[in-house]
Amino acid sequence: MELKTIAIEKPENVNFILGQSHFIKTVEDIHEAMVTAVPGIKFGLAFCESSDKCLVRWSGTDEAMIALAKNNALAIGAGHSFILFLAEGFYPVNVLNAIKIVPEVCRIFCASANQTYVIVVDVEGGRAILGVADGNKPKGIEGEEDIAWRKDFLRKIGYKN
Repeated sequence: MELKTIAIEKPENVNFILGQSHFIKTVEDIHEAMVTAVPGIKFGLAFCESSDKCLVRWSGTDEAMIALAKNNALAIGAGHSFILFLAEGFYPVNVLNAIKIVPEVCRIFCASANQTYVIVVDVEGGRAILGVADGNKPKGIEGEEDIAWRKDFLRKIGYKN
C-alpha cells in the first residue's frame, strides 16, 4: 500500500467537481444533467472505468475543459472516479444538485476553484481516493468587517438580494 498526493492541474479561475460513481453510463448521464441544468454550459468530463478495458471515458462541450478532465482523471487514476471541469464563468453551485441526483453518482469529494490535492492510495491492482486537501488552512475567525465584506460580495455577484 502506498499513499500519494495528486495535484489538480488547471487554470486559476477554472472550477471543477471531483466525485465517485459506479457505472460506465456515468459519462452520458452526467453530460445530460449538465446541459439540462445550464443550457450552453461549457465543460469537460472524464471517468475512470475500473473494469473491462479500464479506460478513461470522456465527454463534454469544450475542448480545453475536456483535455483538462482527461489529463487529471488519468493522473488521479482511481476506479470509478470522475472529474468535471467548468469553463470560466460557469460554477459548481449551478450544477451540483443535478449531478448529485444522477443515479450512478455515489459521492462528491469536492467542488472548487482552489488549488486542490487528491490523496490517493495505491493497493494491489487498484487505486482509491481517500480525500482531498482543498485550498488553504484558515488564518483566523471573521470579524464584523469581514462579515460585511462577505454579505456585500454575495450581493454584488447576484447570489443574494
